[in-house]
Amino acid sequence: MAEFSWDVRSPLDRALVVGPYGSTGDAGVSLTEIRNFDLIQVMARRGKAAETAKAAKARFGVAAPETPKAVGTTDATLIWSGPDQFLVLSKGGKHTIEALAPVFAGSASLSDQSHARALISISGAKARMALAKLSSIDLHPDVFPVGAAAATSMDHTSVTLWRGRDRAEAVFSLLVFATFAESLWNTTLDAAAEYGVAIAHAADLG
Repeated sequence: MAEFSWDVRSPLDRALVVGPYGSTGDAGVSLTEIRNFDLIQVMARRGKAAETAKAAKARFGVAAPETPKAVGTTDATLIWSGPDQFLVLSKGGKHTIEALAPVFAGSASLSDQSHARALISISGAKARMALAKLSSIDLHPDVFPVGAAAATSMDHTSVTLWRGRDRAEAVFSLLVFATFAESLWNTTLDAAAEYGVAIAHAADLG
């Protein structure tokens, strides 16, 4: 019997080329793929939303978002993904589906999305201008502050978008289904090329 070895690879393995792209000079956009993360979808069962919320508060020490927001904890980010549902983004294996199953037993259904999505971080002085070419959402800080989130589309591709903690400039994160990741990546590169792009991959959730 033949033996099989599954080599987990990034959905952007072929498309991502580390280094500068587009306009020369200082990069106005940093485009980074975040790798090796745990992502669990939590969906409250019918009539169990309050119980799910209570379990989330006990587990993470903060209330799970009930509106389009991303809430950071010491070791995870809870991201609204629809009515009575949210995503748990983390690293290090603490919040895997096996770890969360007993927490939400009886109140919510869990789905492991760790290898089904790609996570892209977009930052820099021109990041908002580049994203404005792809999204109809107003990303001005007065409207889309730190912690704001949205389930939306970019270039006809469904994404989960949120604004994380600023690092000198605003930082936006995108979760996209793995099968569409390469297409969206290339479209984003095209949108940001005139500003100059610094391309990288990292393991830090930021």
